[in-house]
Amino acid sequence: MKKASLILCILAMAGAVSCKNAATTETAAATETAATTAEGKIVYVDLDRILVEYDMANDLRSVVETKINNIQAEINRKGQKLEKDVAAYQEKIQKGLMTRSVAEAQGQKLQQQELEFNNYAAQKQNEINEEQMVMMNQLGDAIQTYLNKYNEEMKYAMILTNSGGAPVITADPSLDITEAVLAGLNEEYVKTKNTKE
Repeated sequence: MKKASLILCILAMAGAVSCKNAATTETAAATETAATTAEGKIVYVDLDRILVEYDMANDLRSVVETKINNIQAEINRKGQKLEKDVAAYQEKIQKGLMTRSVAEAQGQKLQQQELEFNNYAAQKQNEINEEQMVMMNQLGDAIQTYLNKYNEEMKYAMILTNSGGAPVITADPSLDITEAVLAGLNEEYVKTKNTKE
C-alpha cells in the first residue's frame, strides 16, 4: 500500500497528479481497522492448563498411554528374546560347541532377526507417533470448535493461546478466560460422551 502511495506521489510530481487522495484513503483504511479491533477485547486461554484439566484430554491420554504401554511391552519382549538368542549364540561359540559353518549360518540368522526387530521397533514407534498426533489433532479440533462457538457469543477481537509463557508473557488476569473455557469444554464433552454411550 505504501509503495502504491509512493508511486502515485512520484506521478503527481511528474504529471501534476495529486497524491492527497491516496494518502487520505490509506489513513481512512487504518482508522477503520483500528475501530474494528477496538470493538472487542483481546483475551487468552492457558493451553497447558486446558490440556491438563480438560476431561476429553485426560480420557484420550489414558487410551493412548495404554496403547503405548502395550506397544512398548511387546517391543521389550521381542528385544529381550533377541538378546537371549545372541547371548546363547556367543556362549556356544566361546565354548566351541558349533562348527564354523553352523556358527556362520546362525550368525546370519541372528543378523536377520536383529534387522527385522529394528524394522519392527521403528514401525511401532511410528504407530506411537501417529497415535499421539491423532490425539493432539482431536483435542485441537475440539478446542478450536468450542472457541469459535464461544466467541460467537462473546465477540472478542482475538483469543490467544498461551503455552509455557508464550506468546502472553504478562497480562491483566481479567483477560484470562481459561476457567470459563474449561467449564464449557468439560460440560460439552460430558454431553457428547453421554449421547455416545
